[in-house]
Amino acid sequence: MEATAMAQLKPHEFDSRTDLDIWLAREIAAALETAISERGSASLAVSGGRTPLGMFQQLRQMRLDWDKVWITLVDDRWLPADHPDSNEALVREHLLKYQLAAAHFVPLKTVHEQPAAALADIDQRLRAIPQPFDVVVLGMGDDGHTASLFPCAAELEAAADPANPRLVAALQPMSAPYGRISLTLATIARARNLLLHITGSKKKQIFEAAMAASAAEPHLPVRRVLDRAPGVCHVFWAE
Repeated sequence: MEATAMAQLKPHEFDSRTDLDIWLAREIAAALETAISERGSASLAVSGGRTPLGMFQQLRQMRLDWDKVWITLVDDRWLPADHPDSNEALVREHLLKYQLAAAHFVPLKTVHEQPAAALADIDQRLRAIPQPFDVVVLGMGDDGHTASLFPCAAELEAAADPANPRLVAALQPMSAPYGRISLTLATIARARNLLLHITGSKKKQIFEAAMAASAAEPHLPVRRVLDRAPGVCHVFWAE
């Protein structure tokens, strides 16, 4: 992958997903350690799905003052916290264990029936976390969505508006089940360290096509997020 000036990308390619997971976990831990040293605490937002599971395993082994770290999700499905499709359930099972049990976890799901009704409450929760986020780890879907910023969602434009003052947005993608709650584009783009984690040749091709699209073409959400990031975005990829 070649970096583009518009997105200030720094690519990192690995021979194996295990190597990627190790290096990504180290990068996250180093950024969190720097934040703790400089500001006394650190904040991390992670994505769900299967891609980050190996990285979670590696991150659990990193020695850090985890009691000074706040962790939340980039996005989640509007489901009970114990539902098998819940990102919260996945993070609790695979990340918040052993040393990381000491971290402060802030879930996105509330008792509200619909995510749109919960925006003010979730905003208040997240504003208790050190902002901007020290580290945000994004994934990407085959349609170019990142977080729950789906290109097919009617709510995308509001969620991707850089002037949106909320930290989160509610979306109902037409191509995926369940209502969603997601960090807004502006919240993600403000992160001190923005890391994109993708695997497989198909996603690499989708990502490269998204970044190569001309200004006249509609940009996929992953491109829109990275174009708004003021610093360097590190892209981690392995087959």
